[in-house]
Amino acid sequence: MANIGLNFWLTHWNWDPSIVIGAALIVGLYLYAIGPLCKRHHFEPASKGQIFAFLLSVGLMFLALVSPLDELGDSYLFSAHMVQHLFLTIVGPPLLLIGTPAWFIRPILRNKTLFAILRFLTYPAVAFVIFNADFFLWHAPALYNATLENQNIHILEHMTFIIFGLLNWWPIFSPSQELPRLSIGGQILYLFLSGMPVVLLGAGLTFASPLYAPYIAAPRVWGISAATDQQLGGLIMWVPGNIIFIAIMSALFLRWMQNKEREQAAHERELYEQEEAEIQA
Repeated sequence: MANIGLNFWLTHWNWDPSIVIGAALIVGLYLYAIGPLCKRHHFEPASKGQIFAFLLSVGLMFLALVSPLDELGDSYLFSAHMVQHLFLTIVGPPLLLIGTPAWFIRPILRNKTLFAILRFLTYPAVAFVIFNADFFLWHAPALYNATLENQNIHILEHMTFIIFGLLNWWPIFSPSQELPRLSIGGQILYLFLSGMPVVLLGAGLTFASPLYAPYIAAPRVWGISAATDQQLGGLIMWVPGNIIFIAIMSALFLRWMQNKEREQAAHERELYEQEEAEIQA
């Protein structure tokens, strides 16, 4: 039985230089870009909402990787690892895109080769397949166990989660007109389909017998068995992840309805003005 108490939460922080330096560089470059660089080149200033979203994204992913949640997920609980994965795939990437001004990526898009590559990778069907194939692949027992045993493989897993997560969310939150978002109807359909693989994998893990050897052999935490731990992990993947998809779909549907109402009102006003003009004539 593992002793997971206050001392664990105070002492098991992962200050890996690659994480700390990487996060500091990302935040530093972002603040430089939206500050001195933006003023020098007279770019459109980033809004407070964009700045908040970007810094929140980096902050949440940083905490997911350096906080004791990382050690808890690596050494004791599959379910804790799934919480970490949720932040790296479904929470962090969309906030990062929301916080990115369009002019950030224009220099990249001026290169025809890079533009062609990005256009292919952000095509909705391609982004969907790449992200979900990667997500399923890393949860195969052999590869999953390898991430827990080899830190370099684990870093690669997290990098692909974030990078392919950005691709997966691009059709919804693209900051670029050159690589635009889907229509509102297309976004709703895309999000609906995006939730299906998460449901499939989460349900499979929930009802399967324990698959991952390191967690079967790990010291038990809070009396949670390996089977219950995997069930919780599957439910975390299944339920909270889809709640986020549903919340965004609901907001998009409301926006779509409001647009339709405005279009209908404008059409009726145009008809009324035409009738008035005909009467006066």
